[in-house]
Amino acid sequence: MSQVEPSGTPRAERRRIGPLQIFLTFSRIALSGFGGTLFWSRYVLVERARLLTEQEYVEKLAVGQLLPGPNVLNLAFMIGKEFGGYAGAGAAVLGLVGGPFLIVIGMGVLYGIYGGLPLVQQTLAGMSAVTAGLLCANGLKMISVLPRRWRPLATVAISFAAVGVMRWPLAAVLAVMAPIALAGAWKERG
Repeated sequence: MSQVEPSGTPRAERRRIGPLQIFLTFSRIALSGFGGTLFWSRYVLVERARLLTEQEYVEKLAVGQLLPGPNVLNLAFMIGKEFGGYAGAGAAVLGLVGGPFLIVIGMGVLYGIYGGLPLVQQTLAGMSAVTAGLLCANGLKMISVLPRRWRPLATVAISFAAVGVMRWPLAAVLAVMAPIALAGAWKERG
């Protein structure tokens, strides 16, 4: 059974897309979701540009998660190569990382010039609080779907207290807590 893309064209007969078009598509994804592009990549690739079906997107993302490196970067390479060969793969990767790279460099330069101003320091402190809140909210959402067992919850609570409250180094806490968490999971399965 031949797989069909959204427009009805069989997968094997898909049109080639030029590197510029691929670059612009992935630049749009990167700049729309600066710092978190997974949602935007699905929206642009499946709904807007209609390059992939929902099923194809999920399959490619699953492969991207198995490969080393960032999932969305792996996805960009695969899609760029499929639609534009190796030039398309390079254009996709450059589109995905080029804009954010320039923005971060620009922000670094601006911080070097204006970072000592009280208004900048206060703004960054406020952003830190928002970021911490978003991380906690995301963590609570993820925890809410997990089964309620005391070992995983205790591991999370101890790790949070060690890093967030006592300010112990993250690497040291992970070095101790990761083996404990793995042993607890192994014991619960056995």
